[in-house]
Amino acid sequence: MNKFEKKFGKYAIHNISLVLICCYIIGYVLSVLNSSFLGYLTLDPYKILHGQIWRLVTWVVQPPSSLSLFTIFMLLFYYNIGTSLEHVWGTYRYNVYLLSGMLFTIAGSFIALGITYLLYGGDSLAAMSLMGSQQFSTYYVNMSIFMAAAVTFPDSQVLLMFVIPVKFKWMGIIYGVILLLNLITGTGNAGTVFAFYDIFYRIAIVASLLNFLIFWLRSRRKKIIPKQMKKRQQFKQETRKSSKITRHKCAVCGQTDENDQTLEFRFCSKCNGNYEYCQHHLFTHEHVK
Repeated sequence: MNKFEKKFGKYAIHNISLVLICCYIIGYVLSVLNSSFLGYLTLDPYKILHGQIWRLVTWVVQPPSSLSLFTIFMLLFYYNIGTSLEHVWGTYRYNVYLLSGMLFTIAGSFIALGITYLLYGGDSLAAMSLMGSQQFSTYYVNMSIFMAAAVTFPDSQVLLMFVIPVKFKWMGIIYGVILLLNLITGTGNAGTVFAFYDIFYRIAIVASLLNFLIFWLRSRRKKIIPKQMKKRQQFKQETRKSSKITRHKCAVCGQTDENDQTLEFRFCSKCNGNYEYCQHHLFTHEHVK
């Protein structure tokens, strides 16, 4: 991770949580203006294999739930915990976590399509893929953000129903149990003509939360403590600031090596004190006596 961060860290998207929220807003606007158009943006693996490759990206605008006042508060909540994770982990690592969850979701949709084809054949594969694609939204990606926050900030509190203070770790355990029950019980369509729907449903849960599972196992193996991660991030920020300290400054014009790295600076031996001048004023300045 450290080697890749040094090489690709400059390409990380800053404030990626806000970018994700903006995608949701686009999805809500489209659902109001033309709800049927969203059907052309979903993560439908069958149609992707038949040329509609834009769905690999556009499925992110599919909102995780219907628009309501509660949804607005939840989006603000996810934005806050997302920016907190980015601050503690660093922009690059948070990007990797979030984008890997999306990539696992995309891969999961194709795995679900393949299993459906093996079990039910290809006669109604397009229709089954269309119905199953509704399960592959960013809802469980958001859940992975919350679960990561519960592990990183276990003792931080959130106001349940805006009144009851509950620690993150207990909320994470509750949500984890709910997700496990959903994974076991499925949609309740087992044994019916819509049994294939369970395949998409279960794989959507596992695929989009796989990044959290990897993060949790890695943190357990390396015993990564959130406070240590925060100190490490603060140390990196202080190092960047210290590396930008000006080392040379002209006593006449105020130019520095940071403003223009081509300038040469020299100390004047005839001036009383440590006065430094750029190449343009080294021989033209008045000596300080």
